[in-house]
Amino acid sequence: MPRPLVALGTSDPSAVLRGLEAALAGGPALLPVAEGAPALPTPPPADVPRRVALVVETSGSTGTGKRVALSSEALLAGAAAADAALGGPGHWLLALPTHYIAGLNVLTRSITAGTTPVLVPPGHFDPALFADAADRLVTDRSAPNRYTSLVPVQLARVLDDERATAALSGFDAVLVGGQATPEALRERARSAGVRIVTTYGASETSGGCVYDGVPLGPVHATVDDGELLLAGPVLAEGYLGDAERTTEAFTEADGQRWYRTGDSGAIVDGRVRVTGRLDDVVISGGEKVPLGAVERIVRGLPGQDGAVVTRRRSGEWGEVPVVVTERPLDLDTVREAVGTVLGRAARPAEVVVVDRLPMLASGKPDRRAVHALADPTT
Repeated sequence: MPRPLVALGTSDPSAVLRGLEAALAGGPALLPVAEGAPALPTPPPADVPRRVALVVETSGSTGTGKRVALSSEALLAGAAAADAALGGPGHWLLALPTHYIAGLNVLTRSITAGTTPVLVPPGHFDPALFADAADRLVTDRSAPNRYTSLVPVQLARVLDDERATAALSGFDAVLVGGQATPEALRERARSAGVRIVTTYGASETSGGCVYDGVPLGPVHATVDDGELLLAGPVLAEGYLGDAERTTEAFTEADGQRWYRTGDSGAIVDGRVRVTGRLDDVVISGGEKVPLGAVERIVRGLPGQDGAVVTRRRSGEWGEVPVVVTERPLDLDTVREAVGTVLGRAARPAEVVVVDRLPMLASGKPDRRAVHALADPTT
């Protein structure tokens, strides 16, 4: 028997919290929607299968939109595994949009802990407002820990603010995910006494399910032909109204259901290492160049932890890497750093300096918009 799907705007995170609480208790399924964001080509259905409690729309930074259908069991399994990994339930500070799975996970974990999250006002992230919210976060004996979840650009902005940094150092764990966290940024956080936990996952895995490279308790990881696969009770039901895409992304093997992440990587000594997107490769002068690997090197340079590497068409080479950044960067310096590690073909052709990088509401770079800046003829 289906249940109704209720779309709810996310400008009021408290209303989303109430809607999610009702959905987890067996009420109408919830579809959080960001007001003002472009709608997906097809409207959502009025009803969803009974097992579906939450639908998360993902436009992504490079791909086409889809609606990820998650069950209560998957969401609660993720919350329980996270609590076990972090050291028990706690009080959460919400600094992320609630139409993204990372923000929704803050709400889910608050619900399971029986606590009410403290909210950073929605909109442009302001370290001062983050510090104000942290001052309002009070724990108790039943949930003694202090947690929050950030994306790397938010972490960098907090670390640029002395008061916000002091507030962040008072948390028992700061989850950082949504994209790769540069080592230089991680070292800045550790030096400031901030206890960060890097996370890896997707809406299709109920959010982050690999902490500091280690899969959470019930989660399993493997590699198939260079692609990372994840399994466990946290997996989504599939994509709403898209059986073909569901079949492509979720596969059965060895008696388990696996999610094909589309990421390349390896598992070394039990730890997951993500090396980039399988489809994020350019052919430059006949050689394959993984843009994710180039970007990691660029972000390791001083002041470049937010830089983005994209592609540009080239009449001579086919395609070439291009760096887009908010901070000036000497082209010869970056070409030498990248070429030393990855070879001549991987050296960026240009550094494009912009006033502000285009960002998605999730805090991730808007890679389609960044690509347009680097290659305006596309």
